Amino acid sequence: MPELPEVETVRRGLAPVMEGAVIDTVHLARADLRFPFPERFAERLEGRRIDTLGRRAKYLVGALDDGTALIAHLGMSGAFRVEGGEPIGAMVFPRSKKAAHDHVTMALGERRIIYNDPRRFGFMTLAVTADLDAHPYFAHLGMEPMPGALTADRLAAALAGKAAPLKAALLDQRVIAGLGNIYVCEALWRARLSPKRLAGSIVRRDGSAGDRVARLTAAILSVIEEAILAGGSSLRDYVAADGSLGRFQHTFAVYGREGEPCPRPACDGVVKRIVQSGRSTFYCPQCQR
Repeated sequence: MPELPEVETVRRGLAPVMEGAVIDTVHLARADLRFPFPERFAERLEGRRIDTLGRRAKYLVGALDDGTALIAHLGMSGAFRVEGGEPIGAMVFPRSKKAAHDHVTMALGERRIIYNDPRRFGFMTLAVTADLDAHPYFAHLGMEPMPGALTADRLAAALAGKAAPLKAALLDQRVIAGLGNIYVCEALWRARLSPKRLAGSIVRRDGSAGDRVARLTAAILSVIEEAILAGGSSLRDYVAADGSLGRFQHTFAVYGREGEPCPRPACDGVVKRIVQSGRSTFYCPQCQR
């Protein structure tokens, strides 16, 4: 499943095409994806201008000129591609370009935005833009792992008293929205923190952040920023519309590197893999405490 950096890369690629454009026509090849489309979905989109294309956690959110928001989730295999007009670098997840998997086509002037999803775990729906914070998809979400939203003080408050393993707490979308398995592993390595230690143990007794929380905050922000700049991580066949790959996987310190030497200078540890909450965790037992 694409994580936040990949979804943000998709957003940044699609925004120049979609923002300010009018949706002329919408063609639905089927009545549902993971869930049925809302009633009159195509009709309600046609003729609307897309004012902004944003992101909340792993959701794309298009704010339309009538106060409606188009919400899209890529699921496991969802892909957006752009056809027509001048070439752009919009990011997609093209696990398939078979026409049989093209489920939604939006015509925006000379361009077409096509949603392709072989496994159909993605979905689209509509909501009232002004009420998004209370929407069932968003109401439970925590802070974004982005500058200005994620701070050491806010992270300390979110983790204080938590007895869950630190890795599990960071994957909890109620704590940090959109942070996924790959980037948690990498951030914990950068912060020199064990994924197994209790989440609340990195917070000072008085509830303040302290050095551990400050290190973790900085590590999360840097990992996410670098991953977005690298176009995300291509673990299978994630590529750009121009054929280029996400590059962040080439900088992984621990993820997927079980049995390899820890890349930290002066550390003689070996990367270990364990399973936590059904997910693979990669870390260095020597330098992550």
